[in-house]
Amino acid sequence: MKLNLKYSVSVLAIAGLVGIAGGTVTAVAAPFFQQGQAPDYSKNPRYQQGMREGQSDQTRKLDHSKKRHFKKDDDQKAYEAGYQKGHGN
Repeated sequence: MKLNLKYSVSVLAIAGLVGIAGGTVTAVAAPFFQQGQAPDYSKNPRYQQGMREGQSDQTRKLDHSKKRHFKKDDDQKAYEAGYQKGHGN
């Protein structure tokens, strides 16, 4: 009976430590793996341009009448985010 009790207590202790360590690692690593949040492009001129053109297309019932392409990937993403926001999507 003593052997089973010692074994059970040690298994529970190890399981508890693994649970605590896993929770700590998750809490520390969480800021590095946030995927659902888009960057803040609101001050980017390409974002603002996309907002204006998206709002304009929305009022005229158009869908992406001016397909813009920019050399920088960040500018393209900012423009598209602004356009989608301005168009109401």
